[in-house]
Amino acid sequence: MYTDKMLRDDALKGRNIVVTGGGSGLGKAMTRYFLELGAKVAITSRNLEKLQNTAGELEQETGGTCLAVPCDVRHYDQVESMLQQVVSAFGKVDVLLNNAAGNFIAPTERLSANAFDTIIDIVLKGSKNCTLAFGKHWIAQKQDNTVVLNIVTTYSWTGSAYVVPSATAKAGVLAMTRSLAVEWAKYGIRFNAIAPGPFPTKGAWDRLLPGELREKFDLAKKVPLQRVGEHQELANLAAYLVSDFAAYLNGEVITIDGGEWLKGAGQFNILEKIPPEMWDMLEEMIRKNSGK
Repeated sequence: MYTDKMLRDDALKGRNIVVTGGGSGLGKAMTRYFLELGAKVAITSRNLEKLQNTAGELEQETGGTCLAVPCDVRHYDQVESMLQQVVSAFGKVDVLLNNAAGNFIAPTERLSANAFDTIIDIVLKGSKNCTLAFGKHWIAQKQDNTVVLNIVTTYSWTGSAYVVPSATAKAGVLAMTRSLAVEWAKYGIRFNAIAPGPFPTKGAWDRLLPGELREKFDLAKKVPLQRVGEHQELANLAAYLVSDFAAYLNGEVITIDGGEWLKGAGQFNILEKIPPEMWDMLEEMIRKNSGK
């Protein structure tokens, strides 16, 4: 089943991981699985109370070590302070998961410059701040076998109307992933990204599609597999990518969306709405016209 756990129990033993935006949603799901696989994990966000509640809950569930460290990734000095706190607690950090994000669904002309900046600052600037702070630390310490995993989106490469700030920021994160995968490989730092499709989380989806909109825009209907993703599926992929099993994977972005973006990209995909009996008629007409 696609809800089953993938890796052996000790797959991340001895690895210390930092997850930004780890207090809820997909960040929490990935953190839980990292802990189950033997990693120590520090989760960060601006809301210390939520972080502490999540850390306590996950430690109780998994028997692992989860550290709550408040940090606003938009500010480089806070990122540096967060890194030092984690190093002090764990001795070292091996993996950075840039998961903190924000989004608005809105016509772009309705967005203020400040609203646009908010998304750019969290997603692109925040990922840059963490990547730069952690990367400089690893290089200075001559610490290799380190990993940066970035959560992007499928519209990082296609763009998308009505989420322009997010598309702009995520495209930048993807470019940074691919660029540094080449530049920093010599330091033993691997970079990869995951582009998830619909993985419902209460917080994000309530903000993006409030009330009846969720029923009206059922995202499962856009997915060829006719379902949304299970959190464990994303956690399985993330755990693999930060593990030593993926040691030769570098500079990749892996889409996990049930085929959603490909369905939207194909020029004739709308023909799926044609019923079988109409295909029979069309086939007959084609045969007549071609004389066969």
